[in-house]
Amino acid sequence: MTDFLPLVDRFGHRPRRLVGSGQSLRSRLVVLALLVPLILLSGITSAAAAEGAKRVNDYLAGLSSLRAEFEQFTFNAERTRMMESRGTLYLQRPGRFRWEYSTPNRQVIIADGSRVYLHDLELKQVSHQSQSRALSGTPALLLADGGPIEKHFEASPIESTDGRTWVELIPKAQDTDVVRIELGFGKDNLESLIMEDSFGQTTRLNFTGAERNAKLSPDLFKMEQGAMDDFLSFD
Repeated sequence: MTDFLPLVDRFGHRPRRLVGSGQSLRSRLVVLALLVPLILLSGITSAAAAEGAKRVNDYLAGLSSLRAEFEQFTFNAERTRMMESRGTLYLQRPGRFRWEYSTPNRQVIIADGSRVYLHDLELKQVSHQSQSRALSGTPALLLADGGPIEKHFEASPIESTDGRTWVELIPKAQDTDVVRIELGFGKDNLESLIMEDSFGQTTRLNFTGAERNAKLSPDLFKMEQGAMDDFLSFD
């Protein structure tokens, strides 16, 4: 994985090293924002976006929780693969999520509705920040904003070459890190998410084994400080 922005930009200063030596908290929050049902396309009325909007709405309708396995690939501007990782995603409305990265580094990102924690299990280091500040300046702000999608994105369908339904989102904000997002839907679930950043780097996530409205333990979204963990606050 590679950073869209280094952790120093999210938490104010650099810890002993870039926590996670991988994708920044900002870019992962972008992904979570796009999976949270607060991002509804019901406000889009243009004929060009209608088909894609309906597919997204059908997927999000009645979604309260989600569990899925993921694989993530990061490419540089020359489309050379830079990193590959895998793990499990847990999502609970409203505003709670958990990313568990199992490879290549064991890391966990937890949002409990108040704070966001990034736990590097190998470093025994936890960085944390208020959720509102961690979301600031990213599309994940929609977790708190809840505004209509057209306030933040231009949406349009993409011609499919793989049998899936694809929707493209272009952020309206000029200062966003992400310049283009593509969502790929299969018959029943969101199967792929592609993000391109302002440096030309691309991150692709493929989701498998998705369980809609799975019963998730509240403990998944709690961050407990271990005796050996170094806690770093960036508020």
